[in-house]
Amino acid sequence: MNSARTDVVVIGAGQAGLSAAYHLQRRGLDYVVLDAESGPGGAWRHRWKSLRMETVNGISDLPGIAKPAVNPREPSSEFLTRYFGGYEEELGLAVQRPVKVTSVSREDDDPDGRLVVSTSRGDWTARAVINATGTWTRPFWPLYPGQSTFRGRQLHVADYVSADEFTGRHVTVVGGGISAVGLLDEISRVTTTSWFTRREPVWREEEFDAKAGHDAVALVEERVRRGLPPQSGVSVTGLIWTPTLRSAAARGVLDRKPMFTSIEPHGVRLADGGFLPADVLLWATGFRPEIEHLAPLHLRGPGGGILMDGTQVAQEPRVHLVGYGPSSSTIGANLAGRAAVSAILKLPGIDPTAAPAIWG
Repeated sequence: MNSARTDVVVIGAGQAGLSAAYHLQRRGLDYVVLDAESGPGGAWRHRWKSLRMETVNGISDLPGIAKPAVNPREPSSEFLTRYFGGYEEELGLAVQRPVKVTSVSREDDDPDGRLVVSTSRGDWTARAVINATGTWTRPFWPLYPGQSTFRGRQLHVADYVSADEFTGRHVTVVGGGISAVGLLDEISRVTTTSWFTRREPVWREEEFDAKAGHDAVALVEERVRRGLPPQSGVSVTGLIWTPTLRSAAARGVLDRKPMFTSIEPHGVRLADGGFLPADVLLWATGFRPEIEHLAPLHLRGPGGGILMDGTQVAQEPRVHLVGYGPSSSTIGANLAGRAAVSAILKLPGIDPTAAPAIWG
């Protein structure tokens, strides 16, 4: 197998990875971006076609090149794949794909030494690693009694394609976030639905203000600072009443039920002891960070998360997580990419004038 040396390996070419690559290139560092996808766009490549630009949360411009004019009716998967691809090409970013990173480990016991990034296309060694793998490939499936006995279909939003496949089947949606209510609205136009959440959703009349956004980020920052797994800030920001969702509420679609207690072959057992038949269980229950390839570094603490100092792993300053925790928003990912590169420039052995890496 081939191997190569470089200053920095960026893992992932979504918003966070491209932001990091932009700042690495500007600062003259030798780097490579390894992306497991077959083309540009990151996780947006896999979003369902009905998720259009008019309904996605605000997407920040990548650094250096603003988004082109947006057609609000265009599927987000198409628009953002085109934007990201054009961005890579115009800036000549060093993106290689498809390359699957299988592990990141230490070359030796020297804390100022190099890291080994093992991939489907050989090994790289680097002074630092910027992990920007996001969450899309790790959907979270909660476990409930009787789940394996269900005879209908179970799927996560990561597997969702179109509401049309559920016509004539009762769909139970589980989850209290934006994806849950958006898909409830969509699916309820072709069939019957029910909605379950663990907590009563908090609704807001208008877009959340700067304070609410800051509070949400602070909540996640506090968790990662304590070495706990990051969680969504939606409980702070709440769900926004859009005209579409008001229409769904008027149709009775957003009639939230307390979480069921168990799953049976043909439906779910309700909290009050009743039974609700169901043909499909759609889990809109979020995602977890894709960081299993970092396991050889033993970064997780007793709380199950990774103790962070900004974008830097507290116990391993050669590793930065961008698009993780408080930087999981698009604007947060941009800021994190710049912060990570600034910190990496202070590491021993980093030389902004180094020649480009060459395969050996």
